[in-house]
Amino acid sequence: MRTTSSRVTPRPLPPFATRTVAVPAVVLCLLLTLVSGSYGYHRDELYFRMLPPAWGYLDQPPLTPWLVRSFGLVADEVWAVRIPATLSTVLALVVVVLITREFGGAAYAQGLCAWGFGFGVVPLLFGHVMLTASVDLVFWPAVVLCVVRALLRDAPGWWLAAGTIAGLATYNKLLIAGLLVSLLAGLVVTGPRRVLSTPWPWLGGALTLIVAAPNLVYQAAHGWPQLAMGAALNENNAADTRVDMWWFLFLTVGPPLALVWCLGWWHLLRRTDWRPARCIAAAFVVLLVLAFAAGGQIYYPAGLVIVLFAVGCVPAAAIMHSPGRRRAARTTVAVNAVACAVITLPVIPVGVLGQTPIPGINQLARDQVGWPAYADQVADVVRNLPDPSDATLIATNYGEAGALHRYGPDLGLPAVHSGHNELYHLSAPPEDARTVVVVGEQAELARSLFASCEEVTRLDNGLDVDNEEQGQPVLVCERTRPWSELWPRFRHLD
Repeated sequence: MRTTSSRVTPRPLPPFATRTVAVPAVVLCLLLTLVSGSYGYHRDELYFRMLPPAWGYLDQPPLTPWLVRSFGLVADEVWAVRIPATLSTVLALVVVVLITREFGGAAYAQGLCAWGFGFGVVPLLFGHVMLTASVDLVFWPAVVLCVVRALLRDAPGWWLAAGTIAGLATYNKLLIAGLLVSLLAGLVVTGPRRVLSTPWPWLGGALTLIVAAPNLVYQAAHGWPQLAMGAALNENNAADTRVDMWWFLFLTVGPPLALVWCLGWWHLLRRTDWRPARCIAAAFVVLLVLAFAAGGQIYYPAGLVIVLFAVGCVPAAAIMHSPGRRRAARTTVAVNAVACAVITLPVIPVGVLGQTPIPGINQLARDQVGWPAYADQVADVVRNLPDPSDATLIATNYGEAGALHRYGPDLGLPAVHSGHNELYHLSAPPEDARTVVVVGEQAELARSLFASCEEVTRLDNGLDVDNEEQGQPVLVCERTRPWSELWPRFRHLD
């Protein structure tokens, strides 16, 4: 009697195309390094500079702030804190190419993946500035790579590697849980379900919990602040995110290359030899549902779009079998890379940036502009006070607070305080400060709390870039009530 085995037949893999991949990796590294000092700090980078070492914070785990502080020891300059973002993106390129190789992609497919991914929208965006999303560029594909190797090679030890990497990823963002839930759901829906009857995926999950334990203990001990933060993001962002996340899917690696990741999703469902890994296609659908429900940020599904792109490079390379098609593919990738670089990187001179559509398209670009100018304006306000030594500063958001923290000491400014996210817990205004300079959107709140408030100026970056701070008021207020009564009113999450 003939039986059919459900086990995966080992198959030879093409060699890793070292020379083919090295060229785009080096070009990407050089490009990101060359532009890393342009424009200025992003608001999140300014925030991370302020956070002291800790096991966690109200709005995020500790890894990215720790990296910003650590590389800030090299130099307290924007290019230094962006070194780990550059390294993460280059490492992500290698990991993504390894996924292409796992699905049988030879040198051409690997080269297509390296050039297409490395110079797409999301890698350039998050490779240029140091955000939590910059580090996730590595973590998410690395977890999926291990899962793919466990499934396609029938090598269960890779579940342990996936679990370990996922545990480490929790120190950057707890969003990795969304990927794990999606992959588990994909296995349940499309199989191979036999994997779930073995101990290996569950051991990998146990390793995730073990590695993540200190982070999870911090969350539990502090009342799971990430849940409160997620609720705040949902309240503030959900309406826009649930619309914008759909078109952003097609911007992840650039519109001309969106067809490639769509090919990857389709072939995962259709190809017999890829059947053990088709759970990734189902996981992508589950992740879209979770991201829609969470309503946090539009880029949350990008981690699996990148994986699907890596997979799609294999059938795309097969289609490009003639010299003419390969020339067309090279042209498309090159045009996409140039367009993505112009939109995402600070290649447009900052003096003319406000006359271009880029600030309206790229929020990260407009959030890097104007911080020294804003600090100078606040310093002018403080200098013109009757008694500057009696003043204290309150900034509405962590970008404003971070800029005043970074540039304020050289301008003779007093310490800045903010009720935004973790900053509320770091410091409160001194009790002997009677004059309060309030910066930003909490001006109306200040008018309702202080004895008197006078608007002295409005922030102006001088570049006609319409970011969150442009046009915000700076108030000088007189306090008569105690800070114990006033300060909690300035607290806010978003």
